Amino acid sequence: MNKNIAALHRIASKKSRLIVGLMSGTSLDGLDVALCRIRGSGIQTKVKLQAFQTWPYSREFKNGILEVFAKPQIDFQKLTELNAVIGKAHGQMVLKSLKKWKIKPGQVDVIASHGQTVFHAPKFLYPQAACNATLQIGDGDHLAVKTGIITISDFRQKHVAAGGEGAPLAVYGDYLLFSKKGENRLLLNAGGIGNFTYLPASAKAGEVFVTDTGPANTLIDQVVRKLLPDLSFDKDAQVAKKGNCSMELLAALKAHAFFEHKFPKTTGPELFNLDYLALAQEKSGTEGISLQDLLATLTHFSAETMADAIKRVIGKRKFHLYASGGGAHNPLMMQRLRELLPNVTFHAMDELGIAGDAKEAVLFAVLANEALAGGKTGFGKRSKIPSVSMGKVSFGK
Repeated sequence: MNKNIAALHRIASKKSRLIVGLMSGTSLDGLDVALCRIRGSGIQTKVKLQAFQTWPYSREFKNGILEVFAKPQIDFQKLTELNAVIGKAHGQMVLKSLKKWKIKPGQVDVIASHGQTVFHAPKFLYPQAACNATLQIGDGDHLAVKTGIITISDFRQKHVAAGGEGAPLAVYGDYLLFSKKGENRLLLNAGGIGNFTYLPASAKAGEVFVTDTGPANTLIDQVVRKLLPDLSFDKDAQVAKKGNCSMELLAALKAHAFFEHKFPKTTGPELFNLDYLALAQEKSGTEGISLQDLLATLTHFSAETMADAIKRVIGKRKFHLYASGGGAHNPLMMQRLRELLPNVTFHAMDELGIAGDAKEAVLFAVLANEALAGGKTGFGKRSKIPSVSMGKVSFGK
């Protein structure tokens, strides 16, 4: 037996595994690194988050990604180079994290790497396309060789191959870690794009539901990067709180057919970008709106489309909502959500034992654990969630 295959077998046979989960989202803030001790698999999965670190991207690194990010036409050489550059950079960030935590690379069983999404193309938004498609770069082989640690990466392709859109993937870990019999739960991730997982009180996998809702932070961040270049986001809604929501612009922003499309659905900055905003401003005659009013309106837009999607799916059922992602730190966005969902009990994600900022990195560690030792959870056809194990294996040696 090849020694790498033998090592993988040993890891899969362990009672627990030390897994480093990595996540870099569409907000391009940086790389989240979560050190997780994981026992069991499936609904018996138990996770202890031992350490967590976010490494911010430098302006130069972020600008490099933005050259190819969510653009239909790019410099293909730049994309090819970034695939290796990001993999190596993420590997270096893992090594820095382990050094900080006084953990030797040899103590880590595997790395679970989401990579960096650069284009997401669900077929319903691209009717002429042959199939659903999504692309994450930051090659797992480069990460594995840089760290010497077996790496599981490129999770989304299996989801697409099995009939999904490649997102949202949080549902797999959400169900395994956070379902509670007798309590309807909704896990809202207000990242660059908003999405939520509905966990029914029955705790039955076939009744779980997941979908994207539209933008959460992506339009806000894009406007800030363009008009306030020294900033990357509107921290604590400091600018938006000084403005007023333009009802004319809000109506134009909400008029897109995406919001009427059937669930589940996914999207990204490929749709919700500055061109989308410019068209809505032209249609509503709000080109001269102040920056404060613009950001206030975009914050309301994100909150209202998240709330609209939740109400369409949940109806009048009572449930507990646990928020994570950058939007969970936006007081104006969360205030508007509470106003729109008055019968909902709001909680911090931390109440479930995982820090909200670490949640997505932890969930990819769980996906890697399922690829190694689980993969038996069936969601059934009704849920429209592919019942698959995901991830490709890269050996460090």
